[in-house]
Order: sequence, then C-alpha cells, then structure tokens
Amino acid sequence: MNKAQINKVKNVNSLLIDYFGVPKRNSILPDPVEMTIGTILSQNTNDNNSYKAYNNLKQKFKTWEAIKDASLSEIENEIKIAGLGKQKSAAIKNFLTSLNKENGEISLEQIKFLDSLTAITKLTSYKGIGVKTASCVLLFALDRDVCPVDTHLFRTVNRLGIVSATNRDKTFFLLNDNFPPKIAHSFHTNLIRLGREICKPKNPSCGICPIEKLCTFDEKILDNKKAVKSKSFMLLDNIAPQTAKK
Repeated sequence: MNKAQINKVKNVNSLLIDYFGVPKRNSILPDPVEMTIGTILSQNTNDNNSYKAYNNLKQKFKTWEAIKDASLSEIENEIKIAGLGKQKSAAIKNFLTSLNKENGEISLEQIKFLDSLTAITKLTSYKGIGVKTASCVLLFALDRDVCPVDTHLFRTVNRLGIVSATNRDKTFFLLNDNFPPKIAHSFHTNLIRLGREICKPKNPSCGICPIEKLCTFDEKILDNKKAVKSKSFMLLDNIAPQTAKK
C-alpha cells in the first residue's frame, strides 16, 4: 500500500476504536495448531456455531493424537453444527496427520521462525487450509502484523476504497503489502463488527456508519440508520490456549 492507503487504514482503525472500542483478545496467545483447528471450523459459518463445534471437539478428544487417530465420521459427528462436516473433518485429520508425519509430533513450532509470507505458503500447502485460515493463525496465535480478509473485510475495505480487488485473496495481498504495525487485530476485528452490524451486503446502514465520510462506496444508503443487534462475539479471540496436548 502507498502512504495514502496506509493513512486511511490508520484513520479507519482510529474511528472504529472510538465507535466499538478496543477489541478484547486472549492475554496468552493460543498454540498455532489449536488456532488452525479453530479457524478451519469457522469457515462458512457463524462464530457461535463454530465455537460450539470447537468445544464439542475438545471435550470429546483430549489430545491431538486422539483426533488424528479418530475416524472421519467420529470427527464429523462432533463438529457437524458448524456445517460442511465432511470437508472440515477431512481437513482437520489431514492437517494433524501431515504434521505428525513431517515432524514426528503434532506441532507448528517451526512456523514461529518463518517470515509471514513463507508461513502462509507453508500453511496453505495443507489441503483445506486457505489464505484466510493461514493468516488468522499468524494474527491470532503469533501476533503478526497480518490482517486476515474474510467476507466482511473483503466487502468493507473495497467499499472504503482502501484497495480494489475482485476476490478475498487478492484483497488480502494488496491490503497486507506494507500494512501498518500494531493495529492488525483491532482493524480486522472491528471491521468484522462493522460488516456484521452496519456495512451489510444488502441495504447497508450508511446513515449511522462511523466511517461513512471516508467511504468511496457509490451505492450508499444514507437514509438507512438501522443497525443490526450487536454481534461482538469472535471465535478466534475465544480459542483457549493449550486446550489439547500433543
């Protein structure tokens, strides 16, 4: 990003903190393996359902080895509330099996020593793990200056005119080219809230948007001042550190 884009990101972040506050996050960062599992479960569903699936999984299986050795149907049964049970159970089992085969243990310790782009390339080499999941691991488990792009970030940062891209992955790489330090978590989390509550896909509530004056979206609905009920729960800030052992 150029200087103007970076300044816009900073201004958006500041205004959203004024409006929503500083988002809460874990005081102790979760293990990267745990975060990867949680993020896989979050794909294409809401955070409440994915959190239930996450808790079901960790209550049923006490170790990563137990999940690795479980059948796909056993895993699927515990996570079905999150939807896409067959795909997610296969991704989880493949990921854990691959880590164990590569390292002799189920660990992502080596990821901590890679630069962010290399870490994303490594994580996305596992079937079922895309750029969004990989970048969430870097932000939420490793506290990197990386801003993941989900459906809400894709919509909002393009409407704002911070970047212009046709899909989430392109948006991610444009947004994270020289992303400003120390604000990725607040920027990411508060833009999700904005996308859920105000900057909705249809009929956005532009009349109450705290960053409307910075927005270049040409289909604003300024007379819509109705916000959706607060949706502040974020799964990835509720992944408990060291839930399962290797």
